[in-house]
Amino acid sequence: MNDQSELRETVRAGYAAAALQVTRGGTACCGSGSPEIDESFGARPYGDEDLSALPEDAVAASLGCGNPLAVAELRAGERVLDLGSGGGIDVLLSARRVGPEGKAYGLDMTEEMLALALANAEKAGARNAEFLKGTIESIPLPAGTIDVVISNCVINLSVDKAAVFAEMFRVLRPGGRIGISDVVAEDHLTPAQRAERGNYVGCIAGALSYAEYRAGLEAAGFGEIGITPAHEVAEGMQSAIVRAVKPADAPAAPGVRSTPETTAGGSCCG
Repeated sequence: MNDQSELRETVRAGYAAAALQVTRGGTACCGSGSPEIDESFGARPYGDEDLSALPEDAVAASLGCGNPLAVAELRAGERVLDLGSGGGIDVLLSARRVGPEGKAYGLDMTEEMLALALANAEKAGARNAEFLKGTIESIPLPAGTIDVVISNCVINLSVDKAAVFAEMFRVLRPGGRIGISDVVAEDHLTPAQRAERGNYVGCIAGALSYAEYRAGLEAAGFGEIGITPAHEVAEGMQSAIVRAVKPADAPAAPGVRSTPETTAGGSCCG
């Protein structure tokens, strides 16, 4: 394997282990190996009302660094896509917010996380939730079919962030938006300095700087970009809220990158 393939496999294996840990009755850990970093991740950004309505395993599997739903402003009837959906916490909460006329998709590359998410969706009775197997660099959904893309501390794990930004832009309808929580580094930190603060699987070493994040979104075509720090997760690195909009006059994009492997719910975009 090349370096990118090896890194992606390391990420996959780390989160597969986290899913199995929850299945065996534990709580998932982001795998950074640093208590100073780990304590910043999990289900704490969510309100008690939201957490009380979820299966325990969905809460235990939460590895995010924020609450993207707090800024996504989901509306009834919308179609939402969660990149790196893990145990399903944000998909299940999104499904409740968009209601029976809407749809919440979760995309994950890890079989073990998908199995956990399926079980949690069944427990929650989320009929409008659907989970797809795939990578966030090649989203298996048609162009222009999603109203909102959310993600919770996952884009920093990607080995090709430019592809992720391009794919988010492609699947969004014109006027669609993103509401993302992610780890972002202060602009003065070099990649080597970021790696000193935590490893890749732990959501630290792979983080973009604020300037890099903005430039990546702009290159993909997004406008109305806002990146707002929320809380520190390591020295010089913050959990940040990322907002952006696909312009209403954006040209049509190509269709489907790959055939979706559906693991729950009906057919793709049905």
